Amino acid sequence: MKRYKIASIPADGIGPEVIAAGLQALNALAVRDGGFELDVTDFDWGSDRYKRTGALMPDDGIEQLKAFDAIFFGAVGAPDVPDHVSLWGLRLPICQGFDQYANVRPTRILPGIKAPLADVGPGDLDWVIVRENSEGEYAGMGGRAHRGLPEEVGTEVAIFTRTGVTRIMRYAFKLAQLRPRKFLTVVTKSNAQRHGMVMWDEIADEVSHEFPNVTWDKMLVDAMTARMVKDPQSLDTIVATNLHADILSDLAGALAGSLGVAPTANIDPGRRFPSMFEPIHGSAFDIAGQGIANPVATFWTAAQMLEHIGEGDAAARLMLAVEKTCEARVMTPDIGGTASTQEVTDAVCEMIRSSNIL
Repeated sequence: MKRYKIASIPADGIGPEVIAAGLQALNALAVRDGGFELDVTDFDWGSDRYKRTGALMPDDGIEQLKAFDAIFFGAVGAPDVPDHVSLWGLRLPICQGFDQYANVRPTRILPGIKAPLADVGPGDLDWVIVRENSEGEYAGMGGRAHRGLPEEVGTEVAIFTRTGVTRIMRYAFKLAQLRPRKFLTVVTKSNAQRHGMVMWDEIADEVSHEFPNVTWDKMLVDAMTARMVKDPQSLDTIVATNLHADILSDLAGALAGSLGVAPTANIDPGRRFPSMFEPIHGSAFDIAGQGIANPVATFWTAAQMLEHIGEGDAAARLMLAVEKTCEARVMTPDIGGTASTQEVTDAVCEMIRSSNIL
């Protein structure tokens, strides 16, 4: 029997609730499948730890995580902790420390969910957004000077390297090549940002010659938002910079019905280090503790994790269970249902155990 070591970091807000739901589903899959088991270690890192100790994670946190096959992450952020402190204190050090340079965010309208766009339903919106996850606008370069004075200045320097852009572009073309439509849209802002963004465009063109069977086009990020809303069927695989893809993937989640159904995988394609899997909805303190957080994004994230560690059949079984649960209208309030987090989780686990699920 295969045994996988999973680091669980529920962190803040609704993170513990949805990670608990995800682990229930994963355990149900392991029992049903019988071919693998998960050895889960919980880490109490997050904003509560920061308020106790002054740090969201210990100094040797990255070293502690190296031994794991994957990281199952909830959400970080608290109303009484500055956002830049929580982000740079936990999530980004893991992503950058393990060179998880490919952030992969699939989006589609699940059965039973009414999406906000008129006449757009399941099958009309089926995208994968690939976000460059190691540099760009979130490289952390810049600084502040003359604080508090009228001439105070803050700089935020976006870093684009040939290595970084080439590898994410190659990853996106390879992913597009694996999907039925074999179609990629490269998102940029090279009309206004004439250095790094123009290089981004040039490298996209260079890499495209390695994939002659992939059709691709290019969009400016502002025009892309309109295309996502007005012509979602025209898109399939999308690649964009760290900032642009961060924004576009939230729009994608909303267009699919709710951020509560949107997953993400932070991948080290070279498999030198563990990759990290998380829902994108954030800590959502406004509903934390109410038992109504949507676990679907976490289930989908768990399916991404299973695929990554080599349990593709279990991943497919989990997603089929999620789809059948949504189709049966067992949903949390954010997507028009009345069920609690636990009720949705119970329904998904029952579907997993059902002989009707492959």
